[in-house]
Order: sequence, then C-alpha cells, then structure tokens
Amino acid sequence: MKKLIISIALLMAACISLSAQQEAQYTQFMYNKMYINPAYAGARGVPSLTGIYRSQWVGFDGAPQSMLASFNGPLLSRRVGGGITISNMRIGLQRDFQASVAYSYDMAAQENFSLRIGLSGSLRSLGIAFNEAKPGQIGDLSIESQKTNDFYGNVGAGVYGTIMQQFYFGVSVPHLYSNAIGLSNINASIGAKEYQHFYGMAGAILPISEDISLMPAILLKYVKNAPFDADFNLNLDIRKRFTAGISYRLGGDGPGDSIDLLALWQLAPQFAVGAAYDFTLSNLKDYNAGSFELMVQYDLKKVDAGKKKKTNARFFM
Repeated sequence: MKKLIISIALLMAACISLSAQQEAQYTQFMYNKMYINPAYAGARGVPSLTGIYRSQWVGFDGAPQSMLASFNGPLLSRRVGGGITISNMRIGLQRDFQASVAYSYDMAAQENFSLRIGLSGSLRSLGIAFNEAKPGQIGDLSIESQKTNDFYGNVGAGVYGTIMQQFYFGVSVPHLYSNAIGLSNINASIGAKEYQHFYGMAGAILPISEDISLMPAILLKYVKNAPFDADFNLNLDIRKRFTAGISYRLGGDGPGDSIDLLALWQLAPQFAVGAAYDFTLSNLKDYNAGSFELMVQYDLKKVDAGKKKKTNARFFM
C-alpha cells in the first residue's frame, strides 16, 4: 500500500507540473523579455548578458526552482538582432533543461517607432529523476529506478514594438508546436501534452519630474486548460540609478497568486543587480515562506547617451 501511495503521488506530481507550469515564470519579466518574446532580441541596441535565479515557495518540498542565462544584441546592424537563452527548471522530480536561439528584424526602424518581428528555435530536455525519489522505489516495477528523459524541438514567434521611446508592447508564443510529452517503460506510461503559452506585454515611462518616473507594466499569460494569468507592475525610477516597485499576480485559489516587491540598483552604467520577493496569497501561503529572485545584467558596451537621457533604457528597451 505504501508503494502504491508513493507511485500515485509521483504520477500526480508529474502531471500537475507538466500541465500547470510548463514554462517558468519570473517576477522581473520587464528585464527579461527575450525569454518569452524572441522579437526583443537586439531591441536595446547593445550586446547584453542577463542571469536570473528564482526559488519559488521557499520551504515547500519539491517547489519550482529556475535558472536562466541569456545573451542578446544587434547583428551587423541595429535592425537585426539575435540572442541565445539557456534555462533550467526543477519541480519535484522533474528536470527541465532548454536552449533556444532568437532572431529579430525591425520592420520600421524609425527614431520614434520600432516594430520588430522575431522567430526562435528551441531544444528541450525533459526528464524525471526517479533515482532521487525518497524513499527509493526498489521492487516497484511501475516506477523507474533511474533518471529518464526525452528531447523535444520547437519554434516560437513574436512581435515587439516601441513608440517614442516611452511605450512598449508585444505579443508572443514561445512554443508553437504542441509536443506529446511521455515517459514510459514496459509496465507503465506517463503522458502529457505541451500546450502553446500566449503572452501579451505592455509598459510605459511616465515622467513625474526630471529625476523621477513612474513605470507601469503588465504581462498577460494564457494557456489552454489553465486559468488566465496576469502580472500588474508599477515601478518608481529615481535618477535612473535605483528602481523600486510592486506587482500583483492573478491566479491561485485565494485573492490572487502573490504580491511582489521589486528593486533594481544601477551599480554602474553597464551593470545592474535586481531582486524580487513574492508574498504568496494562495492557500499555499501557510506552507511556504514566499518566493525570491536574484538578477544580474551586464551590457558589453554603453547604451546610446541620447536614449539614456530620455528614458530608463534598461527597463524600457
């Protein structure tokens, strides 16, 4: 009976993680747009490196942990952009590794208006680390005793635009193809399907004074068989050196999924460090200590000084 209960729990964990959170979510999405929209590649006009670590639901055994590293910048001209992203996500026994490349082209390339279209290709390794299950499943033929993984390819597309260096918007589908995901052996089969995730984003910079600006942003997320999700964010930028803000995330089974606090320090003209902390609002709030993110971003060359005077280029572009 004990083995049966453990087997059922493993099956439920795999199915839930594959359907409910197929793609990692990040609270600092406004600094990490290429992860969900390939059209963002090269939009800032400088080669840039980004790294993010997220620990979700701290203290909850098997909770999601995500890591990401990306590079993007212009290719040969400002109209053409390219980038690469490597990410890793762990949920319970699930091990999800993905590498993707992105290409974008600016259809407008005007001083006060840009409209980029983007394409991406990705390779994903999805595995279940049965060998890390505790207690071990020795003798239960319905459960593998070693790590099992498969590989899946996919393509994505997106559109990203800016207006007067003060507003941005975008829509994207990082994975267009619905892969059939399955892990099986001679005695059992665990199957799921990879659904398209649809994203919409928008943001603006609203100057209050010469040194202070409000920066609202929204990220909309939809995937089949899951509730509609959205992040509503409001950041306050002070002298383009320090940014602090708050976000509200829909979802969960309470008044929302979370309330999030964000901060970013521009330690040098080409280097910034960011952090975010999420206060859980769902019924899981009694079983975890919230979620946190750490981010570093480094530009390999300085952003055009003229653009920097007009706006916070790191947030906006």
